[in-house]
Amino acid sequence: MDRPFSERVAQDDWRRDVGDWIRRELARTGREVIGTIEQPRIRPWSTQLTVPTDDGLMWFKANCPAMVFEPALQAELARLAPDAVDLPYAVAPDRGWMLTVDRGGTLADQETVTLDDWIRVVQQAAALQQVAATAGESLLATGLPDCGPATVVDRFDRLIDVFSALPEEHPAHVPPGLRSQLVAVRPRIVAAADVLASSPLPVTWQHGDLHPNNVFARDGHVFDFGDAQWAAAVEVLSVPCGWITTLTEIAWPDVLDAYCDAWGTTAEAIAPEREAAALTQAVNRSLLWWRCLQDATAAEWAEWGDGPLHHLSRVLDQ
Repeated sequence: MDRPFSERVAQDDWRRDVGDWIRRELARTGREVIGTIEQPRIRPWSTQLTVPTDDGLMWFKANCPAMVFEPALQAELARLAPDAVDLPYAVAPDRGWMLTVDRGGTLADQETVTLDDWIRVVQQAAALQQVAATAGESLLATGLPDCGPATVVDRFDRLIDVFSALPEEHPAHVPPGLRSQLVAVRPRIVAAADVLASSPLPVTWQHGDLHPNNVFARDGHVFDFGDAQWAAAVEVLSVPCGWITTLTEIAWPDVLDAYCDAWGTTAEAIAPEREAAALTQAVNRSLLWWRCLQDATAAEWAEWGDGPLHHLSRVLDQ
């Protein structure tokens, strides 16, 4: 059996393979590595390398099997919306590898993230969603997970069954009492999926983890698409809402209004969709965590393994 992702990408032979690929790709445009390629971060779902070149810093990213679609997705989004997403310098889609040009600091690197910053983020996300909504076939062909409203109830049922069957000591195990609580909420999941399926806002790309660490300060371009899903448009608001209301003093209604303005609607008009999306996004987020940990070590399961159940259990809070 293959080693877990984080162990594979820590091996010298893997790093040599990556270094050779990077040098071949750079050579296509006459660039070369001029220093040591560093590996500052390894997670169960991805790793990043910094690549000093004679034409500036570049970044390499490799994804775990569940997120191997990211390079192809970013390339397709960049084709659809070049003013909002950077085209990768090079990709190896079958390996989940991507090389990108350094774009400087993120919004999170600024001393303060302002209301104007957040308005730009959500309005640009809405504009990208509008473009993506017309390109579902090409985006899903990259491997982008289909988490549209029509798929949510099935997913909810399967996750309950899978988590219930886990050993009691597993961090994602659902004990009988919790299972009963989750099953009791099922009619609300069905109703939420119906609301979103009939919404005037489309099913489209949603970033999945839209916050200041994933937005470049210089031009507002978004990046880090490994959490992305094909889902109800309003699910993209879940992370910004949580971030703003718990970590900042910014008025969330002003940010919400900006997103609604981009769609030509109002917060009042989409209130049913937002209530429904609080349920469907929890289910879809649970799937994301479950899938990205399938290639994790025992230690990583101990550290991160409560994520799938935490998100699934959020349906009880709504």
